[in-house]
Amino acid sequence: MKLYKQIVLLLLVATTVPTLHAVAQHKKNVEFYQIKVYHCRSNEQIDLTEQFLKADLLPALHQLKFSKIGVFKPIENDTAADKRIYIFIPSSSIENFISLDEKIAGQTHVAAYADAAHNNPPYQRIETIILKAFKDHPHFIVPSLTGTTGEKVYELRSYEGATEKFYRKKVHMFNEGNEIGIFTRLNFNAVFYAEVLAGSRMPNLMYMTSFNSMKEREEHWKAFGSDAEWKRISSLPEYQNTVSKADIILMHATAYSDL
Repeated sequence: MKLYKQIVLLLLVATTVPTLHAVAQHKKNVEFYQIKVYHCRSNEQIDLTEQFLKADLLPALHQLKFSKIGVFKPIENDTAADKRIYIFIPSSSIENFISLDEKIAGQTHVAAYADAAHNNPPYQRIETIILKAFKDHPHFIVPSLTGTTGEKVYELRSYEGATEKFYRKKVHMFNEGNEIGIFTRLNFNAVFYAEVLAGSRMPNLMYMTSFNSMKEREEHWKAFGSDAEWKRISSLPEYQNTVSKADIILMHATAYSDL
């Protein structure tokens, strides 16, 4: 009898350990993202920062084995007081971001950028956001779009929660509530869905969808708003008041973007 119990115990260990290992591996496989936002006040600042991005930053990131880097500019940049450039950097490990700025420092060959005077900087501020992919969308996807660079629209959304509790409910809505599934079924061409781990506005989640044109975007959101499954989950008591502030940023990718 004692030998039988030992055999059963060994079998349980043999079957449980691989399962736990698989779960751990699944968690490890979730990607991390860094979004850098260059805030500029003038077109001259935008132009100089873009020279740096094209000549220095992206080549340095590629050399460090980062790939599929997205570079985007809001469609309203020309008339906006805060003109921005968004850099999306995906990685399999958050550790890759820890010393990233240090590794690319000193690789600036655009003298006007590197040696800019204190009273004539190439940007006003740089904002850095660190994100962790949702478990139900653990990897970013390069969208399959057919529109031209000037037509394609990338929509970045930021949803803030009033408290951590309400924020967690919105994250749950995307994953267990299957909001991601609705976006997938309606062909929103999502690039990523992620939690903000560190940023200037928290608690917060962000996600990016993409479209061949502005007209296509409007059609997709109209379909989303009238979708029966969306109406069902958005009316559930547990998902009420989960977003206290939503920002919608419509952008075009730059000609030198990997996405």
